[in-house]
Amino acid sequence: MSRLEFVNLSKNYGDLQALNNLSFSVDSGEIFGFVGSNGAGKSTAMRIALGVLEPTSGQVTWDGVPLNFDIRTGIGYMPEERGLYPKMKVGDQLIYLAQLHGMSPKAAKVSMEQWTEQLGIASRRSDIVQSLSLGNQQRVQLAAALVHNPEILILDEPFSGLDPVAVDVMSKVLIDRANEGAPVIFSSHQLELVERLSTKVGIIQSGQIIAQGTVLELRSRGEDRWRLRFSEPRVAGHAWFGGLSGVTKTMETLTELEFAVNTPGAEQAVLAAAQSAGTIENFGRYLAPLSELFRHAVTETVEEN
Repeated sequence: MSRLEFVNLSKNYGDLQALNNLSFSVDSGEIFGFVGSNGAGKSTAMRIALGVLEPTSGQVTWDGVPLNFDIRTGIGYMPEERGLYPKMKVGDQLIYLAQLHGMSPKAAKVSMEQWTEQLGIASRRSDIVQSLSLGNQQRVQLAAALVHNPEILILDEPFSGLDPVAVDVMSKVLIDRANEGAPVIFSSHQLELVERLSTKVGIIQSGQIIAQGTVLELRSRGEDRWRLRFSEPRVAGHAWFGGLSGVTKTMETLTELEFAVNTPGAEQAVLAAAQSAGTIENFGRYLAPLSELFRHAVTETVEEN
């Protein structure tokens, strides 16, 4: 199994530290969702992998070998700032880019046809890029990252500005490429999409990875939270919860109550008390969405510093 590894990366611009000893890895077949606020360091790390920027210290390796020109020709990169030639035809542009990566004219044409078909822009091959909608320009940009059949895929905000249909098309491509064995890294502010697609997630803040792992692993590091729902609104509130030990209430509405378990097994006492108070419609462990895990990780880091 091959591995793309970011090893102790730091990047300084004078007194500004854009990356601070950043480390993470992505194995073949994994989709790594890279999330963080604007300016956190996501694009900087990606540009270092591409060789656009030089790190102050640290390195990026592929199977233990520092990335060089030959390895980088096997990377498919989609920059956040789109870089297409606006007055060039879609098909001609993709063939040209494929040839820059060393493909023969014939192989480049075949690959262009394959990816424009797969991305739903086959009918736009003869159109100039600037005449396309934003969504179709995004598809062309993704095709440009894929046309040379890269071993590694690095995408910076690939879903920005896309409609739901285009999001589905792009999501399928990421999943298919991972299933074919490519390590895939993508950044996005659409955290529900990151949660749905990613094998692993890395949360970056001020140039450092502050949390990483599967979404399930990130959840396990937080509170053990449970949620129950009554079938009818509790107009009188949830006074029945007040005398229970080993638990802390974290949220309530007229029909729902959420709580953290501080003593293992205390949720069963909550369930018994709730059943005495009314009819329970649903009871189970609360699985926090990635958006909540992200906010918690960032807030916790700020408080520690």
